Amino acid sequence: MKQYTLLAAVIALAVLSGCSPSREKSVKTITSLETKLFAPTAMGFDKVKADSLLSAYESFMKHFPEDSLTMKITFKAANLSMNMGDSKKAIELFDKFIEKYPDNPKAAVSMFFKAYIYENQIKNLDKAKEIYLQFIEKYPSGDFTNDARIALKNLGKSPEQMVREFEEQHKADSIRVSDSLVALKPVKHSKKR
Repeated sequence: MKQYTLLAAVIALAVLSGCSPSREKSVKTITSLETKLFAPTAMGFDKVKADSLLSAYESFMKHFPEDSLTMKITFKAANLSMNMGDSKKAIELFDKFIEKYPDNPKAAVSMFFKAYIYENQIKNLDKAKEIYLQFIEKYPSGDFTNDARIALKNLGKSPEQMVREFEEQHKADSIRVSDSLVALKPVKHSKKR
C-alpha cells in the first residue's frame, strides 16, 4: 500500500512539474515569437502570431510572477493588447503594471495609455478626462504631461475641428506678428522745403 502511495505521489509530482513550463523555455518561446512578429521583413500585422505572443506573455506572468522579467513582459503584454484593439485586457494589464510597479517610470506611461484607450478605443471621454487629469496631477513634469494637456484640450473634437482651430490660431498668430513688425518699423519723416 505504501508503494502505491509513493508511486502516486511521484506520478502526481511529475505531472504537476510537467504542466509548468521552465523559465528558460518560456523566455526562448517569447523571444522567438517577438522576433517573428516584429521582424523587419514581416508583411503587416499577423494576428495569429500576436495572439501566440500574448499567450506566451500571460503564461510567463502566471508561472513566474516574481521573476525580474515579469515587469517588462507585463508592460509588453499591455502594449500588445492595446495595439491589437483589446481595450479591456490592455487596461487590465496597465492597471496591473501601475499597481505592482508604481515607482517604475513606465507606470506613468501606463496611466497615459489607459487614458488614451478610454479616449480613442472605448470612446468614454469622461473616463479619459478623469485619467488624464489624474495623470497630470501625479506626473506634473512627466514626459507625456504636455501630451495629456493637449489631449484634454482636444477631447471629443473631430479632426476637422482641430484643423480648423489650428488654422484660426495660425491666422491670428500671423496677424499679431505682422502688427508687431509694423509697430517696430521706423517712421520716415519727410523734410519740408
